[in-house]
Amino acid sequence: MLGDVLLITEKHETAGKAIFDKIMAGKKDKYIVAISGESGSGKTELAHVVAKLLKAEGIRAKPLHIDNYYRIPPLKRTKWRIEHGMESIGFTEYDWETINRNIQEFKAGKKATMPCIDIVTDQVDTLITDFSEIELLIIDGLYAIKTEQADLRVFIELTYHETKKAQLKRGKEPQNEYRMKVLEREHVVVQSLKPTADLFVNMEYKVVEATK
Repeated sequence: MLGDVLLITEKHETAGKAIFDKIMAGKKDKYIVAISGESGSGKTELAHVVAKLLKAEGIRAKPLHIDNYYRIPPLKRTKWRIEHGMESIGFTEYDWETINRNIQEFKAGKKATMPCIDIVTDQVDTLITDFSEIELLIIDGLYAIKTEQADLRVFIELTYHETKKAQLKRGKEPQNEYRMKVLEREHVVVQSLKPTADLFVNMEYKVVEATK
């Protein structure tokens, strides 16, 4: 998201390095990493750290923030959610058709137009990206590991209860009673994705392999 605030700390650097090592061990052409977790858990920070580590190795990786793909724009989303009820919050809020189109454009090495939310203006801008020299895609967002084409799925186990301080620091949304209900609903939906993960970032922010 344009204007997003990153709070990268040592734990993100350490976890990012472990994810980088896993990528390098199994990397193939047009590789896709997906990182899911609840609000404030560090998804975007991890994506940024991994992308920079890959860049240092001469690998061009592009973070794709899947929360840019909400079907309802930011200024209308709360009203829409209130009208449709808490059960409407979840996977169906994303424009999966556009997400999958952009992924196919990445795999084909084509130019693509993608949505990009400006969190200062709350507008949805359009970003043009040339994927011809992008070797790796890092998708991050609440429901990122639901992406069928992902080669590596990373799940951050911290919940919104543990990340409340990070949410306040980022200040993207007001922390009121309704927002807490939204976070609880997102918690339920995000946790449903946990069994599909290949790697976990646990409560201590250590990267561990999933046992399947």
